[in-house]
Amino acid sequence: MTTKIVLASTSPRRRELLSHLGYQFSVVSPDIEEVKQAQESAQQYVERLSLEKAMAGLELSDSSSVVVGSDTVVVLNEHVLEKPNDFEHAKAMLQGMSGEKHQVLTAVSVVSKNKQSSVVVTTDVWFKTLSEKEIEQYWLSGEPQDKAGSYGIQGLGGRFVTRIEGSYYAVVGLPLYETDQLLQEFINN
Repeated sequence: MTTKIVLASTSPRRRELLSHLGYQFSVVSPDIEEVKQAQESAQQYVERLSLEKAMAGLELSDSSSVVVGSDTVVVLNEHVLEKPNDFEHAKAMLQGMSGEKHQVLTAVSVVSKNKQSSVVVTTDVWFKTLSEKEIEQYWLSGEPQDKAGSYGIQGLGGRFVTRIEGSYYAVVGLPLYETDQLLQEFINN
């Protein structure tokens, strides 16, 4: 019997990355509230969201499915940077990261009706110093508007990155190695 894999995500980037692993999968769009709890660390928050997405995806899927959920947050000086509300919000985030190091935390959760497993991957990312003009032009490209921390490393935002330590794919939205390892736990058991 073949395991039915489901990706619980609306992200085209996660869909593309999961397809790189060679799995056949379907996609569901879970609707969960993404609000950080007061005492929750960034790691706890991103892991909880990925697990909630996976569990919500399981409810939308065949009960024999294995469901992948994921979430990404950017952390600068202990503050979680999520998707921007508007230009001023994005500008403040990008100015904060300008010339600085920040972390990108991506959690992946895989669940079935009998089991759940999660991992959080942390990647350090360094930005060059950004000018106001670069930030404005980048916003006008439309790229930062649906991305945690207001940038996408795989697109135009990649020009701001001077170096990374960790998983490039985790920064894009789905750490391939860790996702594959989790899926293998469920498929081979």
